[in-house]
Amino acid sequence: MNNRLIRFFTVFITAVLLCSVLKFAVLAAPAAKVDNVNTWGSGGQITLKLSGCSGYGSITVTVEFSGKIKSASGWGFDTYKVDGNKVIATCSSSGPNNWGFDGNVGIQVDGSGVKSAKFISITGGGQGSSSGGGSNVTPAPVSDAAPPDGPSRAHVDSVQGDDWLTTDGNKIVDMNGNEVWMTGCNWFGYNTGTNLFDGVWNCNLKESLEGIANRGFNILRLPISAELLLQWKSGNYPNANYNQALNSDLNGMNSLQIFDHVLDLCEEYGMKVMIDIHSANTDAAGHNHPVWYTDKISTEQFKEALVWIADRYKDDDTIVAYDLKNEPHGKAGEQTIAIWNDSKDVNNWKAVAEDTANAILDKNPRALIVIEGIEAYPTDIKTNNFTSTDKNDYNITWWGANLMGVRKDPIDLGSEERNKQVVYSVHDYGPLVYQQPWFEGGFSYESLYKDAWHDYWLYIVEENIAPVFIGEWGGFMQGDNLTWMTYFRQLISEKRLNFTFWCYNANSGDTGGLVKDDFKTWDEEKYAFVKEVLWIDDNGKFVGLDHKVPLGNNGIALSDWNGFKNDPAPAGQTASAADPSAGGESVGPSASQPAPYTAVPASADLSGAPSGSNTVLIVILAVIGIAAAAVIVVMIVRIRAQGTSGKADDNADPDAPVVVNGYLQKSNTYNPRPLYSNTAEARKAQEKIRQQKDLKDGEGDN
Repeated sequence: MNNRLIRFFTVFITAVLLCSVLKFAVLAAPAAKVDNVNTWGSGGQITLKLSGCSGYGSITVTVEFSGKIKSASGWGFDTYKVDGNKVIATCSSSGPNNWGFDGNVGIQVDGSGVKSAKFISITGGGQGSSSGGGSNVTPAPVSDAAPPDGPSRAHVDSVQGDDWLTTDGNKIVDMNGNEVWMTGCNWFGYNTGTNLFDGVWNCNLKESLEGIANRGFNILRLPISAELLLQWKSGNYPNANYNQALNSDLNGMNSLQIFDHVLDLCEEYGMKVMIDIHSANTDAAGHNHPVWYTDKISTEQFKEALVWIADRYKDDDTIVAYDLKNEPHGKAGEQTIAIWNDSKDVNNWKAVAEDTANAILDKNPRALIVIEGIEAYPTDIKTNNFTSTDKNDYNITWWGANLMGVRKDPIDLGSEERNKQVVYSVHDYGPLVYQQPWFEGGFSYESLYKDAWHDYWLYIVEENIAPVFIGEWGGFMQGDNLTWMTYFRQLISEKRLNFTFWCYNANSGDTGGLVKDDFKTWDEEKYAFVKEVLWIDDNGKFVGLDHKVPLGNNGIALSDWNGFKNDPAPAGQTASAADPSAGGESVGPSASQPAPYTAVPASADLSGAPSGSNTVLIVILAVIGIAAAAVIVVMIVRIRAQGTSGKADDNADPDAPVVVNGYLQKSNTYNPRPLYSNTAEARKAQEKIRQQKDLKDGEGDN
């Protein structure tokens, strides 16, 4: 009986020992799968899908880039350390970016000669919290300036075909001739290789789109590549990169089916879509290429892509407009440039835009055709028809924002009816994106009007030639950049310019986004600033562009609108920041600049330490383990001392747990060695030990 009691306590203490270390033993090794690599000489980006990270206190990922690396940044990590050509990124389970555990993360570098990137290693350390390293993001509090992103409402069927738009002078109007005001935002990703919106790797697609509509953005400019459209056309569907756990409703869909689902959701929430060919190739840096054709995509293929999507959705008035090409550019002295004249040159953007526009209208004559400008236009087109290589012979502005050529050579689609579908478009930014000459030495609303806006494109509006759509504007809310944003907002309000704000994405390195790095929490300060020029009726309701479906939970349908009531936004003020031009405090970088793209100098020491709670827990478990082991040793000694023959008990239970040398030992990455089961394999191990012991005891008897 005494031996049985001792055997019982041995089993019990062994179980305690197992439980004390089981949390470490069951952790699988973390893994990372390369999702996409983009490099562009002066920088590069690698995106990864992490798995097996839950349960660790921290995760460290190492990647390597070619060339010379100056600084590193990204999303999904807390720190980025440059070590030669390698970047070591670390994320803590208790940190603000713990959503990166088992999610989609990215590492981006700035430097020179960057032509390739590869994954090196991933390791886990410490012990995570009971949440398993998952996201603990707390939504930002909702203020009066930020209507709640309420729960999904029941689908309301819209009426197809009643929401097409056209123009009247410098206004965009509905089919009844009533002026509308497009006040939307951009959400990129279909152009980068994600094959979906960026950020869906950490947010729910449906909730995000509903949130955009609930906050009053009535149109979504959707950047996409011509290459992806052509892949879809040919029946090739590149994988969409998203968090499958957070978006289980997308599982089983290919990327084109998900795109259709996006349109369904936009329709449900009363939000319209503008397609923007952001780049010919699928490439996060593809917009840097100055023209619409590349070594992979010809001009004909560029047109083919737009014609295909226009034909596919010709009866779906969720897509109401096509921005033919994002930011055509290039200036004198550069190898490839976009020009605007009456020639048939391959790089004449005006001619290509007219040809492509007519091809689209052949499929859908009701779509709006949005045409951006170029970068540089001759100061005297009569003496210099883009022949001079001297930059001083040109008026130069933002990429795609030079529409000086419209005065002499306006877009002509061959008929008055088709020309009414034309909307010109520009992009405008502040000094944090680029220090244009008009920012030097200080600037005012009046100086910007004279130096940056009127002659380049605003004359088209003021002379009632056509509407001008602001496809992109935005930025970090600090210093002179905030001053510029305030002045530009005033211009939008006074002229009632249609626009899409840049951008929703957190991972826009030179502007930041409407949401923060988790792609869930809204930047309430920036949103309040933009809200001043969203389309709102006299009852405080957002006005949508769908005649039947209200805009989100806080808006109305177009048929319920009774007139414009927005007052112009006063220059130099925001809804939540002091006037920087009047010497007040401006919003600092920490308030608006998103964490994912904070550059890290190569010399920075960003090594972390385990949290105090994890250290205490490890010490406690170690003490329990040592005590349990000591008890086992004592009991084994007592058993041997009480034995009558020194031989093993022939009645030993073959199914008793067996501790084999190495059982439960964990490696540095918490990758457990193979565990023996309590069945055949355990019995064989036990029988081998018994035979060896019997042999040794027998030798002792002799």
